[in-house]
Amino acid sequence: MADIFDVIADGTRREILRLLLDRSDTPSYDGTSVSHIVTELGVSQPTVSKHLKVLREAGLVVAREEGQHRYYSLDPSPLGDVDDWILPFLDAEVPESSSTLPEPAVNAAEFVGRAAASAKHAVESVWRRLPGKN
Repeated sequence: MADIFDVIADGTRREILRLLLDRSDTPSYDGTSVSHIVTELGVSQPTVSKHLKVLREAGLVVAREEGQHRYYSLDPSPLGDVDDWILPFLDAEVPESSSTLPEPAVNAAEFVGRAAASAKHAVESVWRRLPGKN
């Protein structure tokens, strides 16, 4: 099995994971077709299939076959390895010389940071889908 960090290092694979995550919130979700992923990301079907194979082998996606079509769903459990690796860095003590923010400021900063990252991802995804950007 490929190293999970190598798998998620690729931007297209991260976009596929994000798309599957976003779509999993829709009512009666039963997977996302390859053709939908191709349309949403604006990349070729062979490219999407290649990346889905890597994600499937890493256990990050599950495929459901229906006739000649495959529908993919996210399985985030392998990302636990990433959590296990990164948590010690996030839990590291802050040096005493730095000032700490009040709890409401920390919460606001986390919210703004997540919103900025989400907006950046959305803009980059739309930008890549514009004609002539591939």
